This record gives sequence, structure tokens and C-alpha cells, in this order.
Amino acid sequence: MRIGELAAEAGMTTDAIRFYEKVGLVEGRRLANGYRDFPPETVPWLHYVRTAQTLGFSLAEITRHLKELRDAPDSAAALSALFAEKIQVIDARMAELAALRADLDARVDTGCPLRAAAEPVGHRARRQARQSAASPGPSSPPPAGDRLSNVS
Repeated sequence: MRIGELAAEAGMTTDAIRFYEKVGLVEGRRLANGYRDFPPETVPWLHYVRTAQTLGFSLAEITRHLKELRDAPDSAAALSALFAEKIQVIDARMAELAALRADLDARVDTGCPLRAAAEPVGHRARRQARQSAASPGPSSPPPAGDRLSNVS
């Protein structure tokens, strides 16, 4: 089938198909007149590519797994394995984001973010405990040993 027909059946533009061909996601042969000719099984493959993108797979990931999926004796099992791997990647990223959120949350209302970042957590906790124990009031000067006290 020619590229225009493929685009209509797959519900995408010819430019998208040309791009997918350029990055190796689809392969068409050239006819004697120079037109591209794609096999009919390209339509469901393009639907898979779009669905995989919707599920968070990058085009690079889809391209990497192309041969594996095409050569798999059981494509459903191969897809399930890819989905399980992607879930692990997502879980790891969610843990990273949760740690980043916790770090940001700990810095809210702490004053100078440079001071909080420069001090190790244990030092910061001890300094805060000392300050709240002394607690002379809001107009008192910062501790003399605090080299970042003038940065805010």
C-alpha cells in the first residue's frame, strides 16, 4: 500500500510515517516509479506505536524493542514483559520524584535555601535545636560562626 493509503488507514499524516521510516520504526520498499510501498501489517504496527507512546514509551524504546517483538514466538508474553519492565522504570522514577519532593518540602519556610543546602542534615537539626532552645527572639543577630548567615 502506498504512503497516502497507509496514512489514511493508520489515522496519521504522511509526514509522521516518513519520520517513522527515517528512524526505523516502519519499512517500506520503493517501487520502480519511486513510490513507497508498505505491507498491510504496517497499519496495526503503527497503531501499536501510537498506543505505546500513549503508555509512556519513547520512540527510542519502541525502536529498540521492534525486532524483539516481531521475532517473539508469543508477542503477548513479550509485551507483558516490556510492560513489567516499564512499570519498574516508572516505580523507580516515582521514588526519585518522591525523594525530590520531600527534599523540597523540607526546605519550605527554612529561610535561605543556600544555608539549608550547605549544611548536612544532622548539623541543621542540631543548629535548629540550639536556636529554639536559646530562642532570644526574632531581632537577635545570627550565630557568629554561621558563615552563610548574611545570605538570604
